[in-house]
Amino acid sequence: MRSSLPKVLHRVCGRPLVQWPIAAARQAGAERVAVIVSPDRNISSALSGDFGDLETVVQARPDGTGGAIKAALAVIESADPAAAVIVLSGDVPLVSSEVIGELLAASRGDGVAAVLATSVLADGAAYGRIVRDRSGEFVAIVEAKDASPEELAINEINSGTYVFTAGTLIRALAEISDDNAAGEYYLPDVLPLIAAAGRIIAHPVADVAVNLGVNTKADLALVEAEARRRIMHRHMLSGVTITDPSSTWIDIEATIGPEVKLWPGTLIRGRCEIGAGAEIGPHTTLIDSRIGPGSRVIHSHLIESEVEEGCSVGPFAYLRPGAHLHPGSKAGTFVEIKKSEIGRGAKVPHLSYIGDAEVGENANLGAGTITANYDGFEKHRTKIGADARIGVDTALVAPVEVGEGAYTGAGSVISADVPAGALGIVRAKQVNVEGYTERKAKEAERDS
Repeated sequence: MRSSLPKVLHRVCGRPLVQWPIAAARQAGAERVAVIVSPDRNISSALSGDFGDLETVVQARPDGTGGAIKAALAVIESADPAAAVIVLSGDVPLVSSEVIGELLAASRGDGVAAVLATSVLADGAAYGRIVRDRSGEFVAIVEAKDASPEELAINEINSGTYVFTAGTLIRALAEISDDNAAGEYYLPDVLPLIAAAGRIIAHPVADVAVNLGVNTKADLALVEAEARRRIMHRHMLSGVTITDPSSTWIDIEATIGPEVKLWPGTLIRGRCEIGAGAEIGPHTTLIDSRIGPGSRVIHSHLIESEVEEGCSVGPFAYLRPGAHLHPGSKAGTFVEIKKSEIGRGAKVPHLSYIGDAEVGENANLGAGTITANYDGFEKHRTKIGADARIGVDTALVAPVEVGEGAYTGAGSVISADVPAGALGIVRAKQVNVEGYTERKAKEAERDS
């Protein structure tokens, strides 16, 4: 990957690579999930969250896929000998719970000791080829580098996903050898040993994404493109309108209600929630934010913010962490809001910065309203009461409170509380200097 970040921590649609197969395993009903890790690559940040208790197994040295499963031998031995052991790859993210379900169903047949997923590809490239006998039964996997021309012509390949019974796998692992040029244990080497104990099924999987592994940034982009396509397809089938899928990004953790409309250039990142009938975009980014039903957010950027039902945001609004718009409120053009409550029906129409503030119901903040919340050392809060009217170009120097129904005069710098129903105005008296233009013209002519 040419990266200081461990490969399995690179993200696909907002989720680290390794979490994709973990999630699929849980969705398929896995009771225990063991993640085999390298001792010198810390991936603990990806092993917490909503996936239940995960067991971590350290593979002390890089001794192959078989060595990885050997490292987890204690986990396997603690299971019922008849239990199914599913082996997934942490860098193959798009193996679905449905595919795992198919393999598990095949493993329950009479006399089945193991199941491996296969795919049919036009070009098998460097994948191991699946050799079958005349009756179609699995015979062997032949690695591409060892295959004859006839075997290379086979287009059914090993996808690297397996289901074993615990007892059978334990016995086979004890017999495989690392006596090869790489000095590694290869997991497919257990198959000839298992064949003596029962039938091995090579199960063709229609979804070729089971072969999309990640070893380079180019692979990562390819996988993410396919993941994006699937995520959007799922949302569209549930009633979401995506006007231009090619310019729309939706992370895997997003929840989107029916009748939502997403315009071109929309990015929905992290754990966003969008209520029914909302309209997002064009050119809008949501990060870990909640948008209520029927709200509209256009040409704007929201981070860790909450916009309740029937709100209007944008264009060109920036809602920072802690911004909370209550039902029917508005954050308009070139408005920035941070760590503030905007009350029901309140309006911040344009060209304003509201930080560390409480804005009451139906208040209206004129263009250029600024809450001066930072004194160079600490942040302070501003409170604006219900139905207050803040005049254009008003600076509110926190901590300060404007009472219910109060007004501020345009161009004021309010540094003291304004009582309810009062007008607060801080403004120098206007002075008009007669003849000023003519005098300046004469001065310029004389100087030239």
